[in-house]
Amino acid sequence: MADELTAGSVPPYYREVYDIVCPNQESKIDRDVIVKILMKSSLPKQTLSEIWNAVDTKQGYLTRNGLYKALALTALAQQGKPVNDKLLDGFAGQELPKPSLGDLADLRVLSTQIRRERVPNLLNYSFEQLRELDSVSVNLVPEKKGLLLKHVEYEVKSAFYKSSVSRRYNDFIAFSDALVVRFPYRMVPPLPPKKIGANKEFLESRRKALIRFLTLVVRHPTFHESEVTRFFLTFSGSDMTTKIKQQFCNLPDEFVTSPLAGQSKDLVPMDTQVQFGNSKVQINRLFNSISNIKDILDQDVRRKMETAKGMLAFARELNSMGSDSQPVSAWAMGQNEFWPKIKDNLSVISTEFSTLSEKHAKQSKFSLDAVVERLALQLDLLQAYKDLCERHEKGVLRDHQSALNKMANIKKKKMTATIKGGEHVGEVEQLSSRIIEQESQIMTMENRNYFSLHCLQMETQLVYANIQILADVMQALAQCELKGHEELVDCWKALSSKTSQMNYGRRLSMPPTPIPSPITSPTTPSSAAVNGRGFIFPE
Repeated sequence: MADELTAGSVPPYYREVYDIVCPNQESKIDRDVIVKILMKSSLPKQTLSEIWNAVDTKQGYLTRNGLYKALALTALAQQGKPVNDKLLDGFAGQELPKPSLGDLADLRVLSTQIRRERVPNLLNYSFEQLRELDSVSVNLVPEKKGLLLKHVEYEVKSAFYKSSVSRRYNDFIAFSDALVVRFPYRMVPPLPPKKIGANKEFLESRRKALIRFLTLVVRHPTFHESEVTRFFLTFSGSDMTTKIKQQFCNLPDEFVTSPLAGQSKDLVPMDTQVQFGNSKVQINRLFNSISNIKDILDQDVRRKMETAKGMLAFARELNSMGSDSQPVSAWAMGQNEFWPKIKDNLSVISTEFSTLSEKHAKQSKFSLDAVVERLALQLDLLQAYKDLCERHEKGVLRDHQSALNKMANIKKKKMTATIKGGEHVGEVEQLSSRIIEQESQIMTMENRNYFSLHCLQMETQLVYANIQILADVMQALAQCELKGHEELVDCWKALSSKTSQMNYGRRLSMPPTPIPSPITSPTTPSSAAVNGRGFIFPE
């Protein structure tokens, strides 16, 4: 066969090229991908045609061996040798030559794009690929002094667009509304609520919710490529809310502009309604379970913080007793001289409890950022899916059923007018015209319904592509608890050693540092937020 490779050993570079264009180890490599690879060699078109003819199976694709053979012939042609597969026989027992193809990164993009176009009812995105689409950050902009009317502003940064823009909360609302209008059959993540006179804790909580919102938007394949997302992340002019409404809220929705809308009926499997119903139930169960888990973890974070506060209060009481300067008389102690020795050591012991407090507070903060926030991201995605299902049932299905009922009423009137005849001839003609118009509307609604179901299948696959967030949460939880408990064990060991010495009346060394100030809630903005670094989802 033309694509058989009978001599020479395959170098690692060949396998690297294959893994790039076939990450799922497919047996067939599309012709367009092969052509793209050959063009990267910078060989003349005539030579490239000869290479293709030497490996072409006349089926529009090559096997792995066919790819390897094409790479070998390309390498030989770059050395100035003619395109002749018999030259490969001279590499028996040797490694085949390596072609020069430059940067291979764009091959991965091309291969993925072709697979998605060939099979449009498969998402073809892994969780890692979704994360690579973009990463964003949202940080509070410090308030400007001297202003009577103070508005909270956020600095929004996008790694993909390499942009930094200033946005207000109303801009996020306008952006979300534009996404719903433009993409009514896609999952638009929920926004945090608006609140007048918000305190710092609320603002910090809302900032994190806005990060989750933007993260889900920029990692959505359809939203990521949309003009409305690009505009929100890059437009640096004034009055963003008005501009985004004017530019996008009157545009036709995705059904009108998508090249798949006309063939959406063919993309929807026969059992889609049954599968959608089952998936909706399963994802609702997921939402309920993950919501309960988040409640438990929220309680755990609060419990850690309360323990940290308790340890700090414990340390303060010990320090208070140890720093009491009033001596105790012999009348009170008699022959027992143990109290002065214990009192001198209490300040030292108090620093160990202060350290324990710091460790509990640190573990609480890490649990909040690395565990609870990730779980909240998963929940926001599942909530967006539930909202989408509700829009589908209240929108497309309801409108379709209403149109069918309207058509039935018109046909009933026509039948009545036809039976009466005579003076009702004009009415019959008018009703016939309305029936034709209504049939056209119903046809459009049916196509829209099929397109909506196709989008629902893609969105369902997107939910499960992101389910790895849950695995990341479990891993982060285990690491957090393991590291936290290891640090606590070390603290308790040090404390145990010192209390043992104190029991024997030995004087301990004085504490190196004073007891810190009272612990604040983990939802209070940290110094990192003030300095502009803010919260970033751990990868």
